[in-house]
Amino acid sequence: MKKKLKILLIEDDTIELMKLNRAMSSLNMNHEVMEANNGEDGLELLLNKEYYPDIILLDLNMPKINGIEFLSILKDNESLKFIPTIILTTSSNEKDLQACYNIGISGYILKPLKYEDYIAKINLLLSYWSANELIKLS
Repeated sequence: MKKKLKILLIEDDTIELMKLNRAMSSLNMNHEVMEANNGEDGLELLLNKEYYPDIILLDLNMPKINGIEFLSILKDNESLKFIPTIILTTSSNEKDLQACYNIGISGYILKPLKYEDYIAKINLLLSYWSANELIKLS
């Protein structure tokens, strides 16, 4: 059974924030999305227990704390390390991909250039995680 997800989207590009919200709307997905503009703001939300998401969608290239630094901090935290974290990025750099999987991500998705392809990827991603049995530890 699909459920409504609580999603933390960590993304510094306003257009990308709007694109995800528009894609979910066109797919009739009513998930709750909390937005953080960078890794530092995302960590603040999580560490202050202001928000505990079902999944995190994370961009890699951001100011203050980049995606890989965010992941390292997240996965070292006993109460946060089990939150599924999916990279949603334009970086096809093999070193980024390997570094993220070594830290413990749940997926790595390249943002396609065509909007139709983006919608298809978001549909697959969110359909999977809304049907998945998520672990709640905190």
